[in-house]
Amino acid sequence: MPASQPEATADTKAMKKSKAIVFSGVRQIELREVTLKPVSSTDVLVETWWSSISTGTEKMALNGLIPSPPFIFPFIPGYETVGKIVEAGDHVNQSLIGKFAYVAGSFGYEDVNAAFGGASQFIVCPVESITILDDIANPQCGIALPLGATALHIVDLAGVKGKKVLVLGQGAVGILAAELSKHMGASLVAVTEPYENRLRISSADIKVNPERQDVSAALAGYEFDVLIDSTGIMSAIETGLRFVRFHGTVIFGGYYQRMNIDYSQAFDKELSFIAARQWAKGDLQRVRQLIADRKLNAEKIFTHRCKLDNDLMAAYNQAFNDPDCLKMIVEWQAEIAPAAACSTESGKS
Repeated sequence: MPASQPEATADTKAMKKSKAIVFSGVRQIELREVTLKPVSSTDVLVETWWSSISTGTEKMALNGLIPSPPFIFPFIPGYETVGKIVEAGDHVNQSLIGKFAYVAGSFGYEDVNAAFGGASQFIVCPVESITILDDIANPQCGIALPLGATALHIVDLAGVKGKKVLVLGQGAVGILAAELSKHMGASLVAVTEPYENRLRISSADIKVNPERQDVSAALAGYEFDVLIDSTGIMSAIETGLRFVRFHGTVIFGGYYQRMNIDYSQAFDKELSFIAARQWAKGDLQRVRQLIADRKLNAEKIFTHRCKLDNDLMAAYNQAFNDPDCLKMIVEWQAEIAPAAACSTESGKS
């Protein structure tokens, strides 16, 4: 647990301003002062300790590819934030003050749009939108809750117990989906990924680099019950379909603007296709418990970090473009003591 744990003060309770990361235009990022909405009777005020960078939605938004509310410039990004509750509204349990919580984002600003609004020094949000991290030794690992919940939902939809699973892509979601598939009882987990560092982090039984290996030779003799895609690459999906058994299941675990794959394989094998939308109710809590029980190694995806006073554009560019950067953590506190690990006891990377 980090050693420095500032208590709420009268000055904090009266605070109306906050530093925030703001996307001010296409490929323009700045750290600016924003105005918070008042804390209502059902809100909490959270002081951010860590946030993270989304390499999907935020990359598209910064490049102006989502020209619709709430992505109208200027706006505050961020939906992967962990901080400490420093104030609670009159109708909120006051014992929450001082606890760490995962915050999915906030619309609690008066002078700037929020999409999703979690990249802010202080965050005003409804108490029901937070997840308390009491039982996690290192609360920083709460950053992994949304990606973990997304992966868990994918694995739930796949019904992997006792099945052979092939996961395409070992980005953060793919790595967690492979690990969760093993935890949920898959008989075999294989993955494909062209970047060696990602393969090294993966806990899969079989790891294939399609840039260095013949995929057909590496997977010869295997028929998979489930194919999980986390690449969004149509050619990778088409190759993967060759290894799915008759009446197998394909889970689309990413977001796809258009689907364009050879239908003949789906037709010949009578495959079932399922689109995974995000996560189901209760999945955030389930992932929190898996991390707390050290049954899910969330920490393995935290590959890079930066301070708030670093070059933010450089940090975002690295998060978006460096294949070795699975998850960039932004540190909002000036000094944070080393914290306990949140990895599995047998699966540290």
